[in-house]
Order: sequence, then structure tokens, then C-alpha cells
Amino acid sequence: MRRYLPVARQHFLAALAGTSVVVKSLSAAVLLLYLLSFGLDTAYGLGVTPGYLLPPNFWVWTLVTQGLVEERAWGLAASLATLGAAGRLLEPLWGALELLVFFAVVNISVGLLGALAYFLTYVASFHLAYLFAVRIHGGLGFLGGVLVALKQTMGDSTVLKVPQVRMKAVPMLLLLLLALLRLAALVESNVLASYGFGLLSSWVYLRFYQRHSRGRGDMSDHFAFATFFPEILQPVVGLVANLVHSILVKVKVCRKTVKRYDVGAPSSITISLPGTDPQDAERRSGLRAV
Repeated sequence: MRRYLPVARQHFLAALAGTSVVVKSLSAAVLLLYLLSFGLDTAYGLGVTPGYLLPPNFWVWTLVTQGLVEERAWGLAASLATLGAAGRLLEPLWGALELLVFFAVVNISVGLLGALAYFLTYVASFHLAYLFAVRIHGGLGFLGGVLVALKQTMGDSTVLKVPQVRMKAVPMLLLLLLALLRLAALVESNVLASYGFGLLSSWVYLRFYQRHSRGRGDMSDHFAFATFFPEILQPVVGLVANLVHSILVKVKVCRKTVKRYDVGAPSSITISLPGTDPQDAERRSGLRAV
């Protein structure tokens, strides 16, 4: 094992060398907090504890810091690898500032949604451990977010040849793996919650809210919520997702987005077509250039 560590370190430093100060700073913070965890309970003070996020405590800073806290070596390696991949694959397309915004949005959402889920579990069970014994922290939420973003930008790429696995299938395959590990009691519930809410929050942000040169969000068909599921389930999932989206539009949580397609004609006429998003083509061509 030790003979592979210098090689892994060399590859990591090479990947980090081409990234911005944002990725370097986040990686340094993760490493520093990991080292501090040997002498301090960083998960308690900087991770989200559902009961302490509620009044009268309001430990709201933990929403910002929880994604940087790692206490295990495998968690540290996963967080640093995720940040390195985001810096190499997403930062050239988005820019450093947008990558930082994405990091903040995903981690804050994971903290809020995770705390809400554990609070509802407490309401159903009246078991105080769900409020005060749980620590939501680590980079798995951001890992889920990065995998969703890579599905958006390079979903048709093959990441495993035997058996053939495409990038668009990786987010849900990893979710299934973590669910099986949780059923076998090999991982804690906060691991599954962090990753799952990272998937959900990143998709909502990229689908409806991310700002870019042509407006906001990505309403292309290949990035619909149903495409995360096997084809046999997509019609049912799509029906439910469209119903939920219609309700959210009516209550003005989401807005009905109009896709715009510029036909490149001499005039300034722009045609709106459902399911067509030129932003998708831009992302793919930009990724090939990288």
C-alpha cells in the first residue's frame, strides 16, 4: 500500500497544479481540518447537528463548514479527489467563482435538508438521538453534486468498459451502492443522507437556477430528473416529477422556463422549442476543448 502513496500524491499534486486558488484553498481547508480532528472534535463544532441548528442554538455556521470536515482517511481522499476533479473538469467551463457558488449551494442545502430529514424522523419516533447524536459532515454531498454536473456535461462518456458504464449512470449507481452498504450497517445514515441530498440539491440548482450566458438553468431533455433512473422507470418518474414541478411553479417556488434556440438566421428571430437547449452543446464542446 505504501508504494502507491507517492504515485497517488504525485497525481493529486499534478491535478491540483492546474486549478484556481478556490480549489487549492478548499483542499487546504479540508486537509487542515482533518489534521485538527486528531486532537479536536471538529465534527461537533463544525458539522451539522440537527438539534443545534434549531432554536435556541442556531449553529448556522455549520451549514457552511460541514462540507470541509473529514475524520477518516477514506473521506479525506474522496474529498480531495472530488475537489481535484471539479477543478479540472468543471472550473474551465464555469469559472472559479461559479464553482465556489456551486460548492456553497450544495453543502448548505445538504446541511439544511439533512437536518430537516432527521428532525422529521425525530417527530415520528421521539428518539433524541436523531437530533443530537447525528453529525452531518464531509465531502460526499459535494461528490454527489459533481457527479450530477458531470452527467450534465459529459453524460455519454464511458467511464467503465467492462461492464459498460456511462457517466450518466454513475450518480444513481453510487447511491444504490451506499444504500446497500447502509442496509448492511457498513456505513452510517448520515453518509447516505449527505450523498442523496447532494444529488438532489445540485440537480435542482443546475436545472433551474444556475446563471449562464443564455439565461438560467438547463431544461434540456437529457438532464430531466427521470433520466437518472433506468429506462423502464423513466415514464413513471417523469410523470411524478412533472406533477411536482407544476405544483412548484404554481406556488412560485420554481418558474416555468422557456428554452430558446437561435437558428442562426440573418434576422434576430429566436424560436422557443421545448427540450432544446444550446447551452448543452456549449458545455460539451467546451469539455472537449479541455
